[in-house]
Amino acid sequence: MRKGAAIFLLLIPHLCGAQSQSLLPESTMHHIMEEVSGGSAKRNLQAITTFNRVRGSRDFHDAAEFVLARARENGLTDARIERFPADGRRLYGALKARQAWDADSADLWEVLPEKNSRPRGPHTAPSAFSLLRRICSWEDMRVCLAEDSESADVTAELIDVGSGTNEKDYENKEVKGKIVLISSQGSAAQKLAVDRFGAVGMVSYALNQSQGWQGEDDSLVRWGHLDSYSSTRTFAFQVSLRQARDFRNRLAHGEKVWLRARVKAGRHDGFYEVVTGTLPGSDERLKNEEIVFSCHLDHQMPGANDNASGCSAILEVARTIHRLTGEKSIPPLKRTLRFVWAPEIEGTQIFLSSHPELVTKMKAAIHMDMVGGSQEKTKAIFHVTRTPDSIPSFVNDVAQVFGEYVRDLSDQFAATGEPQFGVHASDGSKDALHLEISEYTEGSDHQVYDEGSFRIPAIYLNDWPDRYIHTNEDSIDKIDSTKLKRAAIVGAASGYFLANLDSTNSAEITSEVIVHAKRRMADSQVRFSEQARLAARSTPRDPLREMDNFLRHLVRRERANFISLKGFIGEEQVARFDLIGFTRDLVGWSGVRGDEVEGFLGELEPKEETGEVPSRLDIKGAMSLFGYDYLADHYGTENTTKLKIFANLDGLPEPTSPVRRASSADYSYEILNLVDGKRSVQAIRDFVSAEFGPIPLEWVQEYLRALETVKVIQFPKN
Repeated sequence: MRKGAAIFLLLIPHLCGAQSQSLLPESTMHHIMEEVSGGSAKRNLQAITTFNRVRGSRDFHDAAEFVLARARENGLTDARIERFPADGRRLYGALKARQAWDADSADLWEVLPEKNSRPRGPHTAPSAFSLLRRICSWEDMRVCLAEDSESADVTAELIDVGSGTNEKDYENKEVKGKIVLISSQGSAAQKLAVDRFGAVGMVSYALNQSQGWQGEDDSLVRWGHLDSYSSTRTFAFQVSLRQARDFRNRLAHGEKVWLRARVKAGRHDGFYEVVTGTLPGSDERLKNEEIVFSCHLDHQMPGANDNASGCSAILEVARTIHRLTGEKSIPPLKRTLRFVWAPEIEGTQIFLSSHPELVTKMKAAIHMDMVGGSQEKTKAIFHVTRTPDSIPSFVNDVAQVFGEYVRDLSDQFAATGEPQFGVHASDGSKDALHLEISEYTEGSDHQVYDEGSFRIPAIYLNDWPDRYIHTNEDSIDKIDSTKLKRAAIVGAASGYFLANLDSTNSAEITSEVIVHAKRRMADSQVRFSEQARLAARSTPRDPLREMDNFLRHLVRRERANFISLKGFIGEEQVARFDLIGFTRDLVGWSGVRGDEVEGFLGELEPKEETGEVPSRLDIKGAMSLFGYDYLADHYGTENTTKLKIFANLDGLPEPTSPVRRASSADYSYEILNLVDGKRSVQAIRDFVSAEFGPIPLEWVQEYLRALETVKVIQFPKN
């Protein structure tokens, strides 16, 4: 019997619906679950929500100082705040720094012209007004003023321009010198409304992010922002849908609405600040390697779930592991744990690109962004999100094991009330945990760790949906201390296991990688049928080749997941495993018939690439990072939007099942990730077509040539 088959037979009970098991010894897991405190995390969370945490601001600095103090109390004795210039000019890899931004005050009033007041000209306001009512105030609600607004004191007529993002929105409307009411974000309307048509400012009622509850609560005020790189100095206030409907109705009936906007705020040169510190490992051979706990500290006030929750959760992880190892309740750390609190995405990009010596030490990251939302109130589902296929890693299976373990305990407690299954805070809910294992999606700092320049496989723990995200109601009353406790347990257990994983304790994770590979191969049958439909309608139509490509991709991905273990347990340990037998099993699980298995195996082996093979140059990071697009800035916005991968993707056949076709951002992110000096353009096209759905080869070629033009990649010279 082959070794791989023998292992598989031993795992049959595990595959037949048995309760999830922890990868850690029972006593270690018990200590972690008992020590993690949802109440402690929630208290820290509440303190963080009192700061309006905009990058480079005074409040961000105060929040960073608070986190620094707590981090040191929790055992990170080397914790410090690192500062990086935020000047609007400097490049950190593919990211251009924004300036810092501070606000002192802001008020938006509706005013009435005084009876005897007359306009001084055809395009001027009456000379005198009286205050009627205050629409919003910075002191009452920080969200009311869009980020990057500039100082102003203007009184002007309000005019409705719809979304404000299309020239047709301004037809037959006199906008110059007026304040425009827009349904979009100020950053989207700014170039037309202010730069082109001369509006003096904006009032936005942009709705919350797309989800099932969008627009249902018309009292919500959504966080807004202007173009951080624009030379135009303007402002935008944010109002609720309810307030906007009142304005629109009155304007539609011919009433004139006058507003007075007073703002004291502005961009200025400053600093990005990143809080970081470590719990050092003790193993002489492994202590220089690091497992990273990551979150983003910035957000508008209150920003409770997004992302005071992640910040407080990793503080609780630090406290828990420091205390348990210090008391010798659990074995000491072998590898070092690093903790990073940074401004979202841009802070992580800046930190990693500024510390190449740390990147080489980082073996994996655990990123927490929105992990504390009450399922009942926010409608949240807790996601354990995988790395992209370009960064195959067994760490996904580690997070899945611990996530499903905590989920199963919560299910059993909710169903039975038996205390041995209790994983909840004393002041929190007792609900079963709604958890999903998700394919890779962008949207937070994990995408920086996973990016091809850094290649640090990142576990991403996050809530979605959250009907209060980015609004004035993302507040402490929507937070569940039980949810915080469970998220911290999943993160702490995953990080502690990875910190202590080596050749001496690798048997269980080896088994889990095999088990999860089989489960994913079985689950992929839904994707297989969807890929078949997409392939049948793709251009050029070659469905058999596309399906073969998809199967090969699945097998290669699972094999690569297993091989990634060597970075933790050593090449010798991985070499002892029957990788050929495992691959043969993967092919069999994928549905390839017995008489075709050997031929399929032969096609999996690496071949000398034909065609052009691009390689990366020195510019690190993805092309689009948090409001800045390196390609558009250097290749031209118009030229970039004309690239077929951005302009034509919507014209490709859509999936007919609930499986979604990826976005242009997904394709372009992965294409660049796959540029490694080994894969040809054809191989890159085949990879992303298997991962997301078939696209034409010439689209990939065109995008890569654009990247070559701006010196992000290079092709070999003839």
